[in-house]
Amino acid sequence: MKHGFVRCRSFLFLVVNLIFLLTACDSSPPPATGSTAKQDAVKKVLIGSVAPMSGPQAHLGQDNSNGALLAIEDLNAQALVIGGQKIEFVLLTEDDQADPRTATIVAQKLVDEGAAGVVGHLNSGTSIPASKIYYDAGLPQVSPSATAVAYTAQGFSTAYRVMANDAQQGKVLGEFAVQKLKAISIAVIDDRSAYGQGLADEFEKVVKAAGGTLVAREFTTDKNTDFMAILTTIKGKNADLVFYAGMDAQAGPLMKQLRNLGSKAKFLGADGMQNTGFLKLAGADAEGAMASSPGMPYEVMPKGAAFRERFIARFGEIQGYAVFSYDAVNVLATAMQRADSVDPKIYAPKMRDTDLAGVSGQIRFDEKGDRLNSSVTLYEVKQGAWVALETMGGTGH
Repeated sequence: MKHGFVRCRSFLFLVVNLIFLLTACDSSPPPATGSTAKQDAVKKVLIGSVAPMSGPQAHLGQDNSNGALLAIEDLNAQALVIGGQKIEFVLLTEDDQADPRTATIVAQKLVDEGAAGVVGHLNSGTSIPASKIYYDAGLPQVSPSATAVAYTAQGFSTAYRVMANDAQQGKVLGEFAVQKLKAISIAVIDDRSAYGQGLADEFEKVVKAAGGTLVAREFTTDKNTDFMAILTTIKGKNADLVFYAGMDAQAGPLMKQLRNLGSKAKFLGADGMQNTGFLKLAGADAEGAMASSPGMPYEVMPKGAAFRERFIARFGEIQGYAVFSYDAVNVLATAMQRADSVDPKIYAPKMRDTDLAGVSGQIRFDEKGDRLNSSVTLYEVKQGAWVALETMGGTGH
């Protein structure tokens, strides 16, 4: 028994010494606790981007998504710390198919998934119904391209836009048609969408106030591609200018059919057709078409030329509203930084006093969420490319 006790004691002594040696060799620091652990952890912040990613407007939707993605990547490169935590922004791109009903489904999905903010929607007809869902959830929404006056006229404190609205754009277009183009008999066509009908209404109002004469007010849909009946009626009324309020998917075929009828009428549109999609669809018949677009040409924007170069190198030619999607993401992010929180309910009140030097110019909002001092540029197709004619309204600075 005595020898067994000695052997047992010797064994225990060896085990204790082994544990001591192993503990001494472990030089790893103790696990982080408290504020240190919080700062080391990376918090993922979800930003929704919603646009038509399928269908005839998919090229514009992809453009918006790419602009937002570029902004997300630039923000993440800064290794931001908000609320004492390292932040990684993650873009959630959703397809609303340019359909109001689908837009509400997608909006609720983003709310349920815990998005901290939304860039979108692209269309006014989708932004308006979705805005009620975001408002009820207290989720800030910044549209890069919805121009209908009704979008920010609902009184929702969560709804913003970073480009001119249709009242501003319609005023520029109406005065341009009557005062600069000297149009005598004007025909108006819209696609019955919230964007198209709202813009056409504003244009008609300004044309009449400027002394112009409307000889026709026709409408189609944002799905139609055959406009011969409408255009035959308009030709019969000797219109010397046709104004179309809608998107490029309809504007391109409409322009071709107008010329196929032998009409020499000037063709004027707005931002929905002022893009490369219209040029492709109208082909050679695009020559001489004119359109407005909110904002300034890229070469005039404070940081526009550099942005355009980077974007093209990464994604290819800009289709439409990419720069405004980029700025919209940064509006959300800077509000979070000023509030030192990514919680929508905490940072949302900071949105109203935004004062951001964006790529498209200085961004400030009025009490409705509309961008202050918005500018509108008029373009004409010359030798197959959109060429800026003049910029009217605010300077964007």
